[in-house]
Amino acid sequence: MCDTMVALGNSTTDGSVIFAKNSDRQPNEPLIMIRIPRKHYNQGAKVRCTYIEIDQAEETYEVMLLKPSWMWGCEMGCNEFGLNIGNEAVFTKEKYGKDSLLGMDMVRIALERCRTSEEALTLIIDLLSKYGQGGNCGYEKHFTYHNSFLIADINSAWVLETAGEYWAAEKVKNVKSISNCLTIGREYDRCHPHLVEHAVDKGWCKNEKDFHFAACYGNPLITRFSGSKQRLSASKNILEKEKGSINADTMKKILRSHDAGTEGKQFSKHSLKSICMHGGFLIGDHTTGSYIASLNEKLCTYLITGSSTPCLAVFKPFWMIQEDIFSFNEKEEEAAIDFWRKRELLHRSVLENRVSNLLSYLTERDLLENNINAMIVSLDLNKINEDQLLKIMDFALTKEEALIDKVLCSASNQPDKNQGGVFFRNYWKKQTQSLYKMKGN
Repeated sequence: MCDTMVALGNSTTDGSVIFAKNSDRQPNEPLIMIRIPRKHYNQGAKVRCTYIEIDQAEETYEVMLLKPSWMWGCEMGCNEFGLNIGNEAVFTKEKYGKDSLLGMDMVRIALERCRTSEEALTLIIDLLSKYGQGGNCGYEKHFTYHNSFLIADINSAWVLETAGEYWAAEKVKNVKSISNCLTIGREYDRCHPHLVEHAVDKGWCKNEKDFHFAACYGNPLITRFSGSKQRLSASKNILEKEKGSINADTMKKILRSHDAGTEGKQFSKHSLKSICMHGGFLIGDHTTGSYIASLNEKLCTYLITGSSTPCLAVFKPFWMIQEDIFSFNEKEEEAAIDFWRKRELLHRSVLENRVSNLLSYLTERDLLENNINAMIVSLDLNKINEDQLLKIMDFALTKEEALIDKVLCSASNQPDKNQGGVFFRNYWKKQTQSLYKMKGN
């Protein structure tokens, strides 16, 4: 489960394109931050994705990926040209295919090979046609789905929604949110050449005039239980309401939001309807990473939690500069996992009632983010100095590390009874036991 959104320059405060995503996955699955430089390959080279091998490009661009630790592909990320892509699980009437490309694989491939949203849209469509989509996407349990994509660059954005080999695409005009449901209806800018014909043959609509992509191809039962309609409505309402004055703080507010029935109870009650998703039930996931990108010609600025539970986490700045102290390279995956898991211990301590003053932590967290934002706002975009950017990243990471250490050191050694009902408590008790086993503790 996930939520992804974008606001084009005509809807933001400063004319930047602002892209954001929460990645909702199984609670113990580390979502790690990996940076890969531009590379060149011999003609005819192959690349091994999560399940299959495909033709490699002769050149791949520099990318920063937020990826499940075990997977080749990524949930979301950017490249050196400011191209950003995020994917969503969607549930359709089409059958799930055999092991092939995952949606996450397609995100990474497009980031490595494309400069613009238009190029990425075309490439993902070509990959879908050539290789298909399919395979287990779950970490500790089997989970399969089809994919939708939100693709943005510094000038434009596209939505691409798929059902098996079939697809429809819509160019974003101002603001757009996608979630775990198909959103494209009767109006679309591009589509699979046999999209309508296939739906009519299947009996999902009577004729071309009756065609509606989401209604014809979407699986209404699974979509309903995913909570996606409620989350989609929540993000759309805020984006529409604040259109013209949207900034990174707007996206931060959305990514941290809970539905009315969960707000204030998020550490004792699960909810599939919250954009800041909290696990605790047989179905549903937990937000394992959050990401905001502010894109313009002069500087692309990224705010990344590097941890789960955005309502607890610190959003820290990242720039794709030569000296980078935030992300990890491909040989540092264990260090990247440790980075994520340390921050996850804060979340588990809150669940176990071991953090004596959560409000004090959140107050310090907000003050830190305000200081970070002030430093970013003070930058002269006409005179970008990489030393300044490095100093801000170092400040954010050092202060966050000190804050987390302070809270974890003061936390009670003996966990209290987890918050919430019996099932919720047992769910998180088992998850935390499993997390510690993974760490070898």
